[in-house]
Amino acid sequence: KCTLCGACFEVCKFEAILFEKPETEKKDLSAYKGVWVFCEQKKGIIQSVAYELLGEGRKLADKLNTYLGGVLFGENIKEKAKNLISRGADKVYLADSPLLKDFLDETYTKVLIDLATKYKPEIILAGATTIGRSFIPKVAVKLQTGLTADCTALGIDSKGNLMQTRPAFGGNIMATILCKNSRPQMATVRHKVMKESCITEGRKGEIILEDIPESYSRRDTQVIKVVQELTSTINLTEADIIVSGGGGLQKKENFKIIEDLAKVLGAAVGASRTAVDKGWISYSHQVGQTGKTVCPKLYIAVGISGAIQHLVGMQSSEKILAVNKDPNAPIFKAADYGLLGDLFKIVPALTEEFKNLKIN
Repeated sequence: KCTLCGACFEVCKFEAILFEKPETEKKDLSAYKGVWVFCEQKKGIIQSVAYELLGEGRKLADKLNTYLGGVLFGENIKEKAKNLISRGADKVYLADSPLLKDFLDETYTKVLIDLATKYKPEIILAGATTIGRSFIPKVAVKLQTGLTADCTALGIDSKGNLMQTRPAFGGNIMATILCKNSRPQMATVRHKVMKESCITEGRKGEIILEDIPESYSRRDTQVIKVVQELTSTINLTEADIIVSGGGGLQKKENFKIIEDLAKVLGAAVGASRTAVDKGWISYSHQVGQTGKTVCPKLYIAVGISGAIQHLVGMQSSEKILAVNKDPNAPIFKAADYGLLGDLFKIVPALTEEFKNLKIN
């Protein structure tokens, strides 16, 4: 049942144990230059996660003394490429084709592999979104390189390697991962854990237009229809204010008091995993390690105990208000403000007070 950890080899006084590691062929990595950000777009609109990654990518590129590249796929989006330059990109690799109008992992994978093979970037970053999680791992496998998923922090070590930090073991520790022997170094990064890059009007950069081979039109799958999820509340990941409910609400019907407060504040509705698992609200509202990562100006946690898995998804909020009857609830340690008491009295009172303020 040896796991080849090597611990016995290190402590054996008699050198009776031989532990040999196979030598790996060292590759020449000197040809790889540049930090790339895959800039996700939907219906021709560049998603905010792209601007977050451009901000972080700019820091990494400056530290490595190299260029920052944006990678943009879509149809009739050449004008949008200029937005990436104003946000910090030195170069934009643009693949503009009807084949790329809607996301299809098969086509996106092939195009990104072609670009990475041709231009050899040393780092490729993408959002840990539905799209990023769908095709970036396939790109990493084809390029025979490593990928760290769901990163919350990035940096450069003394040897120029990308330090990729992510939660591990249920969020109980933060692991920093290096990819020393292969390039490009690849990571997907959680939405809303980094600040968007600022706009610099008149900033100059290069747009490199790439042709898509006609053979890519022959695909195993096709996009028949794109159905947008409709919701009566604001998009969770883009909201400035979020009101989230947890197990303390006791039953599905009680989520109405969360929705009422959110409506008055113009806020989005969130939930803990407990509330989602009990079927009180859909998974699309879940905040946490296995849900969405959010970074609003104000996060109101109602009846949420504050397990580490939930905190990972909202601890970057500018201000946190917790409402809970348990004085020992971990959520109070993360909160800027706490209301200790019965949520069924406190939340309706807050809703009523905010209604009066809006009227006056």
